[in-house]
Amino acid sequence: MAEIYQPVEEFTAPAPLRDVDDVIDRYAGIFNRNDEELYVQDIPNEKSTDWMRREVPFFECADAVIERVYWFRWWTFRKHIASTPEGRIITEFLPDVYWAGAYNSINCANGHHVAEARWLRNGDDLIRSYVDFWFKGSGDELSYSSWIVDAVRRYAETRADRDFAVSLLDDFVRFYETVEERNMTRYGLFWSYDDRDAMEDSISGSGLRPTLNSYMAANARSIAAIARWAGRNDLADRFDAKASALTGLIREELWDPEGEFFKVLPLDDKDGVIAAMDFADVDPSRNVREEIGYIPWAFGLADERHEGAWRFLADPDHFAGAVGIRTAEACHPRYMNRDSAHECQWNGPCWPYATTQTLDAMIAEIRSGRGGLDAGDFMRELRRYAGIHHRQTADGEMVDWIDEDLDADTGAWISRDQLEAWNWRKDKGGYERGKDYNHSTFADLVISGFAGVDVHGDADGRTSLTVAPLAVGHGMPYWRLLGLPAGGSTVDLYYDLLGDRYGHGPGLTVIVGGIPHRDESARPRIDVAW
Repeated sequence: MAEIYQPVEEFTAPAPLRDVDDVIDRYAGIFNRNDEELYVQDIPNEKSTDWMRREVPFFECADAVIERVYWFRWWTFRKHIASTPEGRIITEFLPDVYWAGAYNSINCANGHHVAEARWLRNGDDLIRSYVDFWFKGSGDELSYSSWIVDAVRRYAETRADRDFAVSLLDDFVRFYETVEERNMTRYGLFWSYDDRDAMEDSISGSGLRPTLNSYMAANARSIAAIARWAGRNDLADRFDAKASALTGLIREELWDPEGEFFKVLPLDDKDGVIAAMDFADVDPSRNVREEIGYIPWAFGLADERHEGAWRFLADPDHFAGAVGIRTAEACHPRYMNRDSAHECQWNGPCWPYATTQTLDAMIAEIRSGRGGLDAGDFMRELRRYAGIHHRQTADGEMVDWIDEDLDADTGAWISRDQLEAWNWRKDKGGYERGKDYNHSTFADLVISGFAGVDVHGDADGRTSLTVAPLAVGHGMPYWRLLGLPAGGSTVDLYYDLLGDRYGHGPGLTVIVGGIPHRDESARPRIDVAW
């Protein structure tokens, strides 16, 4: 593996305790100073410091890169908050692109947007406006594949906002049934065109894909949960049955037992007939392990029979590029084969969108306790993901950066290089189209994985918080996460290996409503309910 990138900057994470406002001021100052501010929406750079102080849970840790990228990604996220005549939304691109919908909206990453925004202190207002735009406004929720219902259900549990999810229940049902009408096949599985999965020019192409099928299984299960919150048990039973049936078909039909991976069954036409249901008979040019095969884990759809798939993640012949996770295995003959001139291809480049999905899947697998992965695996990939967030300018300066897709071995931003070579064509989105691209998460991975925060509700609407950090014991002697909104309360978390930094003693401390809860064990876990 290539060495993880370390930012060229005098500001790191020194041992002495730092003032919260000083940390935010310093990071915002660095990012603002290095930025070419091109497209301004609700919160310009000059207001970024105040916004981060007001909205973002404070985070510091002993890893300077993870800490810096946490703040950088929030700094870029606020660029995408935009007021429209229909309320505030969250954008994907900053410049207008012709394939977007109303107000430059694109639904493809809205599950990622909701996952990130749920941790903002006033994120509930933003999410309510944004989700209403997709289901009650002019947003086109059917443009790309999406796990939006699942994202809203998770938000509702995190923020104890079940009433909002219930208010959209009938809209969620209509959405699900429309996707069924458009995309359901004779095989009981959903068909998708790889471009509408936002994964154009993939090796496997269109067919019965782990993407949309996993999303819809998760959406069905979430509709069932929301229906139970609403007391509509018949509806809940109907969608539980849909989720169960779809899960069974994903496990049976999309799992290649010989290849030990979830794969795409190629099918070029939704109403067509699959030539081969056995992967041994699938056209070798389209029979491939792709990173989307890890998506079922992110939604709890895989089980112990599928654990062998994880051995390919850290294998350089398959998904482990020198700097990032590949979207297709390197051993396939069509890996990184530029079959078209399209600047965005999914035949091997590292995509932060997909890296986020895989890291979410890793968190879910580790929480399952099945043993396919451990915390060290997650921390390795989180550090590698953090390490791609930079670009070297023409004059040799290293700047913080997030863009579309990159070469998993060199770290070069592929689409940016191609767009620049085309002289920033207007029909492709113009100058620096992918700069500050909002197509993935990072802060949510820090909160949910690194810090191990899991907020959920019980049948009576009570909030349960579990904190089981994956960072403990992996070169992380201290970290803190303060002002985290959860279940109508505010949570502060401290980890201090030696107990000499934060004044709460050694180990993990979680403070909810002013009450501290502690665990000094080597693998701490704290459960709190209110």
